[in-house]
Amino acid sequence: MKEINVRVYYEDTDNGGVVYYANYLKFIERGRSEYLRDLGFEQDEIIAKHHAIFAVHTLNAKYHAPARFNDLLRVQTFLEKSAHASLVFTQKITHSGQNQVLFEAQVSIACLHADSFKPCAIPLEIKEKING
Repeated sequence: MKEINVRVYYEDTDNGGVVYYANYLKFIERGRSEYLRDLGFEQDEIIAKHHAIFAVHTLNAKYHAPARFNDLLRVQTFLEKSAHASLVFTQKITHSGQNQVLFEAQVSIACLHADSFKPCAIPLEIKEKING
């Protein structure tokens, strides 16, 4: 599991002062990027070294309560499943220091060849670290 904090900026909110729904997807994208970074992998280096990219295949999201301007949020990223060419994550957003879930999603990620965008095996070096 990986946790990061994200501050809600004015640009993240709609005219009602709450986080615009699509911005939650940006926050969880950061969570997955930091998950890989924690394992020692930068996405640009994965492309250069392995000619592979990770792309969202399927996303199921639930919005429970609003986040507002200047809130400090906690993004939690859990790897649920690792397969030959895909990963499944559960991600949650809460107020930092609180347990109330504001947003949660299950995200299926496909590993794709960077040139053809066709599915390919997750590079062994990454797979070994993920399965730790």
